[in-house]
Formats: sequence, structure tokens, C-alpha cells
Amino acid sequence: PPLKVRATHPDCSIILYFQEQKAECLEIIRSESQMPATPGPPGQQGCLTEWDGVSCWSAVPVGQSRAVTCPDILHIFKKSKALIQRNCTESGWSFPSPPYYNACELEAIGNNNDTEAKASYFVTMKVLYTCGYSTSLAALFLAIGIFSCFRKLHCTRNSIHIHFFTSFILRGAAVFIKDAILFSDESIDHCTMSTVNCKVAITFFQYSVLANFYWLLVEGMYLQTLLLLTFTSDKRYIWWYILIGWGVPMLTVCVWVVTRLQYDNHGCWDDYTSLYWWVIKAPILLAIFVNFLIFLNVTRMLAQKIRSPDISKNYKQQYMRLTKSTLLLIPLFGVHYVVFALFPEHIGVDARLYFELVLGSYQGFLVALLYCFLNGEVQAEIKRNWGKWQSSMESNVFNLATQDFTA
Repeated sequence: PPLKVRATHPDCSIILYFQEQKAECLEIIRSESQMPATPGPPGQQGCLTEWDGVSCWSAVPVGQSRAVTCPDILHIFKKSKALIQRNCTESGWSFPSPPYYNACELEAIGNNNDTEAKASYFVTMKVLYTCGYSTSLAALFLAIGIFSCFRKLHCTRNSIHIHFFTSFILRGAAVFIKDAILFSDESIDHCTMSTVNCKVAITFFQYSVLANFYWLLVEGMYLQTLLLLTFTSDKRYIWWYILIGWGVPMLTVCVWVVTRLQYDNHGCWDDYTSLYWWVIKAPILLAIFVNFLIFLNVTRMLAQKIRSPDISKNYKQQYMRLTKSTLLLIPLFGVHYVVFALFPEHIGVDARLYFELVLGSYQGFLVALLYCFLNGEVQAEIKRNWGKWQSSMESNVFNLATQDFTA
């Protein structure tokens, strides 16, 4: 049976299709060369099987002809039922009649300007998301440093924030690692690339993306827990949160790796057209769906608590402060993913790239901004320590001046 064409892009589908057809034709030619030659006058043995770069022409005797249909590839040929014929003459195979580009109606191929424009577009896209991930990584490292340095900021809520920040750092690092391995050399054929390094890079990237979505889910779960169990210690749940945020993605990726190794170990594992991609995609969609339910439930509980006359103004402000960041992030992170998940991978590629690479690269910066830099508790602690440092410096300067004067 013919091999199933799998690829990351329609262009790769074309390349893999012809590679598979060529391999099958060469196998036929090899088997024919091992068979004993049939006796006959010189030049009358017939035309041997031949691969012309598009189709495989089976062997026929001299004076007979062979007809094949156009390759069934809509990206190149408009027609797939047209017939192309070749005759076997004493001089060998005749030229295809009619030619492929007439019989199959070759699709118009972009000129050099289109190719240069597309190359410029991808270069611009790479510069934009590189700047975005670099900005996000700097902001996230600074935010983790702030939460770690100030003792008063050590709590379960900020510990969860640190894990969430770490998942963004891993995601940004995974993008840079993937680019370095897959796209560092322009001479590499990405359609057939199948090395251990590229598979490890893709696996690490998938794990970081999964961890990113599941730590966003943990943020939503923690927020809901705070509103439901106001007087319960939240430290008892931290290990469950860690298990969900890091453990579930690890288990999912392990299942995906074993599945690819067993049933679909081809290429660089970055083909999103494969059915096994749902091993990664389904848990992400599940996390987004659960987060959306949490979003609705938290909104309902928050409205009830704000309307309640038994809750003081300070508590109402506290609830608002706890929820505004997470309620903003949940729809922001999930909506575009759900929208694109409903369409095939080859539809809306430009829009998908823009949302996932360019806008997605700044999500880490937005998270650090909402959870750390705009956090009133963090700002107050920084101001307090800044004031203490200034007082200490002024005191040291006064002591030095006094020593000089007395001396």
C-alpha cells in the first residue's frame, strides 16, 4: 500500500509525495535489474522502467505505449485525471505527450518578488518574536527575583506565580532552542529532517507549552479555592498544584513520545497534521475549557461577595485585587487557541503565526506586569525596602562625616 503523506506544510507534502513515488519506482527498477535479461535482437528488448522526476513509467516492449495520470496534488496541478502518454521506440522512451504543464495545468508559481517578500515576512516575524521573548524573559527573571528576595512576599500565592513565571521562561527558551536546532542551517531539508536533537527540541517545546497552559489552570484553581475556602490554609494544596502544573504535562509528553516512537517515528515530530498531535492538543483544549468554567464560576462568586452587605470594603478590595489579573489572563490565553483549534492547521497560517509567535511572545511580559510589577503589595514592599536602604545610606554618610570631624 502507498505510504501516507505526512508533513508540516503543504510544500513538504509535495516533496514527500515525490520522494515516496521515486523510492517505489527505484525499487521496481532495482528488482528488474536483478532479473535475467530476455533473449532477443539488440535494441528490441523494450523500454525499461524509468522515473522522469514526476511519474514512474513501467517497462513496455518496443512499439507499445504507456499512459499515466497527472499526480494527484492540488498544490501543483489543477487536473489529476488528464492522461500523459509516452511511446517506446528503438531509441528509448519518447517525450511525454502532451507535456505535464499542458495536460495537468500547472498552478501559477510565485515570481522571485513573491519569494523575496515571503522571506522578508518571515525574517520580520522572527525579529518581532525574538524581541518579544527576550523582553518577556528579562521581565520574568526580574519578577522571580523580586518574589524571592523579599521575605514578606513569600507565600503560597506568590509561589504559584513563580512556577507560572518559570513555565513562561521554559517556553521562551524552548523557542530559542528549537530555532537554533531546526533553522540554524539554511541547507537543511526540514521536510525530511529526523535527528535526535530536533526531536528532543520539539519534545521540550511541547512540554513547555503544556506546562504553560496547566500553570494558568492552577492559577484559576487557586483563585477559586481562595474564594471558596476563605479560612482554610492554602499550603496543604501546594503539592497538588505542583503535580498538576508539572506532572500532568510530563505524563502527557511521555505518552506522546512513546506513541510517536512506536507508531509514527518520522521526520522531526513537528507535523501538526498527524492524528497523534491530538495527544498534545486534547489536554491543552481540556485545560482551556476547565479554565473557562472556572472563569465563569469565579465571576459569579465575586459578584455575590461584592453585593453581600456582610463583607467590609477592605475585603471587597482584596477580592478585586486577587481576581483582576487571573480573570484577564484566562480569556486572553485561551480564546485565540480555541478559535484556531476549530480549523485545520493549514488554514489561517499567517494569522496563527502572528497570534502564537508575535503576540504570544509578549505574554510573559504581560504576566510579570500584572502579577508583580503592578501588584500593590509588591510596590509597597519595594518602597519600604528602598526607604530603609536610603536611611541606612544617609546614616552611614553621617557617621563617616562625624568621624572625620572628630578626628
